Amino acid sequence: MSFSDEQKQSLAAKLSPNAVKTREQGGRKVSFVEGWHVIAEANRIFGFDNWTRETLDIKCVAEKEREIGASKHPGWGVTYVCKSRIIVDGVAREGFGAGHGIDRDLGQAHESAIKEAETDSMKRAFMTFGNPFGLALYDKQQTNVGDDAPIEKVATLVERNEYMVDCRETIAQFTDAEKLAAWWKSDAQKEARRKFGLDQSQIDTLKVAVIDKGKLLTKKAA
Repeated sequence: MSFSDEQKQSLAAKLSPNAVKTREQGGRKVSFVEGWHVIAEANRIFGFDNWTRETLDIKCVAEKEREIGASKHPGWGVTYVCKSRIIVDGVAREGFGAGHGIDRDLGQAHESAIKEAETDSMKRAFMTFGNPFGLALYDKQQTNVGDDAPIEKVATLVERNEYMVDCRETIAQFTDAEKLAAWWKSDAQKEARRKFGLDQSQIDTLKVAVIDKGKLLTKKAA
């Protein structure tokens, strides 16, 4: 597949400084983007139904007792490493990440470490797609972090509902099952679903309408 011109523009755009967070690590400040931001950008740029995440491997590499906090409560420190794959319309990227969990309860420490490792590996895989996913932070000068990142117009609830109605009317007017399927799978419709910000339930509703109409047309043609 090839990304649309609008998608390429979004992937090449500068990363908004509002999305950049910092934390202390190893005695220095480290810049990063949060996992929810990466997922939100993936939905915005690629569409809710055009990407998938798969955990390829995850394993615990450290588990040991340790003291926690100033009061030195007995607890646990756990570390996991993870490998994830992101697929966007057939384009696959992989990333490795690590997660650390510290808790007085061993189970909670494992849970925290697993979640962090999966999120970290997901972010590293997405990073390879472009600046909005954190690629800009790998440049020490951060020249691709700035306020000139384009602000995309967000469709209103009314506009989204009107688009849903238009889609249903268009589906109802089709007289050929193959043309209906081609319309649904077209790049133009994928971009429209992304543009109007349809959530997964709305996409599924339209998909069911397409399937039902296709079955009806196929039955009539038989």
